[in-house]
Amino acid sequence: MTTPLKNNLQDVTQFYQDVTKDDTLPAVSFIRPFESKAGHPANATMSDFENFVADVISRVKSDKKAWAKTAIIVTTDEGGGYYDSGYIQPVDFFGDGTRIPLIVVSPLARKGHVDHVYNDHASILKFIEKNWGLNPLSKRSRDNLPNPIASKNNPYVPLNRPAIGDLMSMFDFDHASIEQHDVDAEDHHAGHDD
Repeated sequence: MTTPLKNNLQDVTQFYQDVTKDDTLPAVSFIRPFESKAGHPANATMSDFENFVADVISRVKSDKKAWAKTAIIVTTDEGGGYYDSGYIQPVDFFGDGTRIPLIVVSPLARKGHVDHVYNDHASILKFIEKNWGLNPLSKRSRDNLPNPIASKNNPYVPLNRPAIGDLMSMFDFDHASIEQHDVDAEDHHAGHDD
């Protein structure tokens, strides 16, 4: 990258500094663990990756105001070569890969929900674009694909393929706004003798 935007690329230590104050935490952070904690079978363990994720969640949750409006999306970059019998959609020339886990940790997430919408890594970008009212990257990028329409008999295979979800079905923003109101009320009353 040769533009000034390259200065936005920081390592995880910058996130650790930013997360200490709600006003310095960026609206979006992509956090990649150091290789020794990334969970890759060749040079890390899953328990190191899980501990890294738990630490990030704990740091964000330590600021009630930041936590009330945060969604932490945990995923991996590949299936690790493990067999998966799930449907793989031919979304473009390169195709898609096997299913990988994606977990949303957030007070905004639907509690106990297992989502069956066909998502992939571009779904994270689609979520960001929908949440902040942004346009897709280009006319040919995967974030331009429609959201899937699924049948009740087979929710994994979109009827309108190629299609990729925007992760919105994993959230309950109506319930979250009530919880945010409670946090705001607590902040308002903090330090007041009522």
